[in-house]
Amino acid sequence: MEIATHRGEKKEAPKKRRISRNLTLIKCPHCGNDREFLEVADNVILTTNYHQNNDGSFTQEGDESQIMGEIKLYCAECNNDLSQFHSRFLEMLF
Repeated sequence: MEIATHRGEKKEAPKKRRISRNLTLIKCPHCGNDREFLEVADNVILTTNYHQNNDGSFTQEGDESQIMGEIKLYCAECNNDLSQFHSRFLEMLF
């Protein structure tokens, strides 16, 4: 493909470069799952704030959680403990 410059000259359009990324996926060494995971926290205090409406119903206004215990990562397919990958998991949360 050619591109015209402001002086009427034609030059070759730059070729698109493919960026190759070396993705490091977390993969369960037991079953091979690399898609579904569970994060489980022990000893959690969950506080939820509600407002009672005039008709007697309730609307959630917010919540707060405090994790007092250990947090582990598990394979959602075979329940294998993948906690050794938890720091990588946290780095890749968006």
